[in-house]
This record gives sequence, C-alpha cells and structure tokens, in this order.
Amino acid sequence: MTATPHYTQFIDGSWVDTDRTFDIIDPANGELVATAARGSVENLDQAVAAAQAAHARGEWRSKTPDERADILSAMVADMSERMDELVALHVKENGVTIRQAMAFHVGYSISHLQYFADLARTYEFERSGPQLSYPTLASGIVRREPIGVVGGIVPWNFPLLLAVWKLGPALAAGNTIVLKPDEKTPLTLLELAKSAERAGLPKGVLNIVTGAGEEVGARLAAHPDVRKIAFTGSTAVGREISKLAAENIKKVTLELGGKGPNIVLADADIASAVDGALFACFLYAGQACESGTRLLLPESLHDEFVDRLVQRAATIKVGDPSEFDTDIGPVISAEQHARILDYIEIGQKEGATLAFGGEPPTGAQFEQGNWVRPTIFTDVTPDMRIAREEIFGPVLSVLKYRTVDDAVAIANDSEYGLSAGVWSEDLEAALDVAARIESGTVWINDWHMVNALYPFGGYKQSGNGRELGPHALDEYTEEKFVHVDLSRSLDRKVYDLVLPAAQAAVDR
Repeated sequence: MTATPHYTQFIDGSWVDTDRTFDIIDPANGELVATAARGSVENLDQAVAAAQAAHARGEWRSKTPDERADILSAMVADMSERMDELVALHVKENGVTIRQAMAFHVGYSISHLQYFADLARTYEFERSGPQLSYPTLASGIVRREPIGVVGGIVPWNFPLLLAVWKLGPALAAGNTIVLKPDEKTPLTLLELAKSAERAGLPKGVLNIVTGAGEEVGARLAAHPDVRKIAFTGSTAVGREISKLAAENIKKVTLELGGKGPNIVLADADIASAVDGALFACFLYAGQACESGTRLLLPESLHDEFVDRLVQRAATIKVGDPSEFDTDIGPVISAEQHARILDYIEIGQKEGATLAFGGEPPTGAQFEQGNWVRPTIFTDVTPDMRIAREEIFGPVLSVLKYRTVDDAVAIANDSEYGLSAGVWSEDLEAALDVAARIESGTVWINDWHMVNALYPFGGYKQSGNGRELGPHALDEYTEEKFVHVDLSRSLDRKVYDLVLPAAQAAVDR
C-alpha cells in the first residue's frame, strides 16, 4: 500500500514539521489526498523572524532587479517542467477540472510569475524629478524601495495563482514574504516552494506556514514586524484583516467578494451571450469571486434567452474532474456544499423560479464527494438574498430589466464591485454602459479574461488596491523622495529664515 504523502511547512529555507496535521481531502470522492503540517502561531512568529532577518541581511533586496528576475524565471522554468504533476495535484486538492487547471489555475500561475519577473527588469525603481529653482536650486530623485516583510493570505479556490499574485510582485520588488495558504489547499503552494529552493532563492525570503486562518492568519495580519498584508477571501474576513492591520498601520491589499452583474443589451448576439453567461457563472462551479452570478436580461429578450440558457446548461457535463470531457467538478467541501443547497432553498422560499438544476446529480459516482448541478433561477428580484449575497457556487440568478438605466441601477445596487459584463453588438453602447458600472473590471462580450498586463481589484466592499498590471509593484514598495541641493553656496540658501544674516557672513 502506498503511503499517504505528507507535506511540511517551509520556514527559513528548511522544511518544518509539527505534531498536528491537516487532512487534505479530494472534493470529488472524500478520499485522503495527503496530510499537511498544522502550523502554529509560534511557527508563524518563526517565519516572520526569518523573513525580517533575511531582509535585514539584504542579500535579496540588494540584488539588482535583473538578478531577482533571473531567480524568478528559474522558478518558472522548474514549475513548467513539473506542470503535469502540479495540474494533477491541483485537481486532487480543490476539485478543479483538469482542463481548467491546465489553462488557469496552473497555467496562469506560471505565466503570471514570469510576468512579474519581466516586470522586475523594466519597473522604474528610480527616476529623476524636475529641477527646482525655488526657494533654492535643487534636483530630486524618486525611489521605490521594498517595504520589508510582506504577509500574504491565500484562499482555497485559486491557491497557487493567488499566491503568485502576492509573492511575484513582493519578491520582484525586493521584499521578503510569509504566506499562509488555506488549510484545505496548501499542496501546490508548497510545491512552488520546492521550485524556489531549486532556483536558489535565499533562505528566509519565502516562508510558508500551513496553519488555521483564525489563529495563524490573524497573527500574520496583526504581527508588528509585517509591514504589508495582501489578502484574498471573503469580505467578512477582509474586514477583520483590516482591523488587525490597522493596529500598526500596515499597507493592505484586499481582494474580496463579488456579485458580478452580467448585462445583456437588446442587440446582443444571443448565442454568444448565452454561452458567455454560462461560462461567467459556472467556471469552477461558480467558486470564483469575480463570477457573473447576476444575469440581467431586457424584457424583449428574456423568454427566448432563458429557453436557450436552459437548453445549453443541460449540455454541461458534471463529473470526475480528472477526465478531460468533464465541464464542472465538485465544490470544495461538505460545508460549502451545504451552504449552496441552503441558498437554493432560500431562493425558492423567496419566490424565485427554479428553471434548471437545484439538486445534486444522481448516479453511483456522485454518492461520495460534494456535488451540485448548475442551477438557474428566474423571476429573481434585486431584493432577494440570492441576488444580493455571495453564494460561491454554481447558482445563476436571472433578473429582468426594462431600460438600460434600470439595468445599470440594478447592477450598481450592491455592496460589491469586483466584476461586471456587458453584451452588445454596438461597442459604443457597451462602452457607455461599462463607464457607468461601479466595478473594478468590466468585460465586454466576454468574461473571466483576467490578464497580467491589466490591473485587477474591486470597488466598494470588494476590496482595496490592485493586483497585476504594470503598477503591481507599487503596492509592494515605499516611495522615497531624495532632495539634492545644487546651490552650493550658503548665501543662496534660505537659512536666514531661522539664522541671522550676520551669522552667515561670519561663517563665510
């Protein structure tokens, strides 16, 4: 019998075990995939101390940007060689389909890390400012310097990718980092640490502590030696992170919840918009913060659109995520499964019409694991909980609107503002609607197209700051102004605002 793999923490360049463990469970069948060390607050403190010591030694931050980029690129090369291994592991630990893991979860992780390596080579760490003539002749230099120890807290849905979004810019800028993955999905992130080891990343620069969020995550957010915290997760936990970070005025980046409105205009190509709406909501069984979970349809298209929507939804194959023809796999856990089914019941009690799905699939292969069929509600009104609260599952709420102004008002009537979409054959009309939506990302005639070249983040209670894009390193640096006096003469200075003029003459 093959022994169950066991994963340990990565602290100060060493693999650190604990007496207690987490069980990593395959969401598709409930089987044990691996065990992982259950880190403690003491382990977290050790990791922060290691990161602080590494920053103080300066061996990472003193490297040139090109030298740092070379090591990040070496990590990319190692991960690329092991892509099949990482994909298989990712499918097992969080239930994503193999096609999606290859394209997004692992594929994007590798390409985005390379983006940050490339950004390190081109980022403007220092620039000259304008020459000053008043009150004295001077020039200025603006530098962007590493913050120090960065803390990153990573969720279970895209654990490797969202870790890269934090460690990539942090390391490219010359910081050290301590990462806390979700206890359900730490495996691929620990495999990334092996790539960092092989690439020659100095010890203490990257540390990974696999502890519980309410203990280790809270300590990381509050730790006085952590100067920046980057968190992806729910809005409720994000509020707590903000409170803890405020105690010592940390920099904070938060990417939180969403309730993405997907607006179909009356002139939209129906076939494209139908498939796009299903893709927007049901990718990774709806377990993405930027999913399009509110579909807004004009009255003129509603009935035809819903008919086609249901017909196409019926073609989606739910099944074993390791099989290439599977479209949707399980949801992450029994707790999440129960939460989604509760919301489906709530929707029906509130008066919404269950147009499709709403129950687990049937068959022997679904007797174990956490399964929910794609679910579509119609007759949803903006006040219903299924239209306002983040369900984080394969549940699509269809709302009807009369005018474009009504659609925009419904879209913006939310505490969230992470993602949105507009479908139209008239690009100018779509751009006009996009300009009126309160959201960090608006896709026109598409969805889920997150690109490293463009910033990602939310309005309102969907978060603070931005990840990705050409300014991603801004969030991981401090800006310093260095003033250089060019007057070279005491009588050209303004010291006489304090000192008597006679004193200046004596000194000359």
